[in-house]
Amino acid sequence: QLQLVESGGGLVQPGGAMRLSCAVSEVTKGYYAIGWFRQAPGKEREGVSCITSSDGSTVYADSVKGRFTISSDNAKNTIYLQLNSLKPEDTAVYYCAAVRFRRYYSCSIFPTGHHTEFDTWGQGTQVTVSS
Repeated sequence: QLQLVESGGGLVQPGGAMRLSCAVSEVTKGYYAIGWFRQAPGKEREGVSCITSSDGSTVYADSVKGRFTISSDNAKNTIYLQLNSLKPEDTAVYYCAAVRFRRYYSCSIFPTGHHTEFDTWGQGTQVTVSS
């Protein structure tokens, strides 16, 4: 069983919206945080958003702030990333990842961190924004 499984990606027009899902397996429960990342071909991986498990606090990259929203549904063991007002530059493979093997983690350090604390990764889902 995969520990994290992303879904919801696809092709969307500029200005459109989609919701990505990150299903968390039972073995992964107990994580400290879930982050959403994206990587375009030939580009460095970018941290998009993060949600802290303990208090539900969230952070966003400046490039997506006001357009993307991260949320969790504990009953479904799923983390969502709502992508609104999409732009072509949002095109990338989107990954979710979990912090599992640390004493603690706070998403407060996510915007400027190198994200080495994220040790469990999903397979990614492609988001393509194009007309």
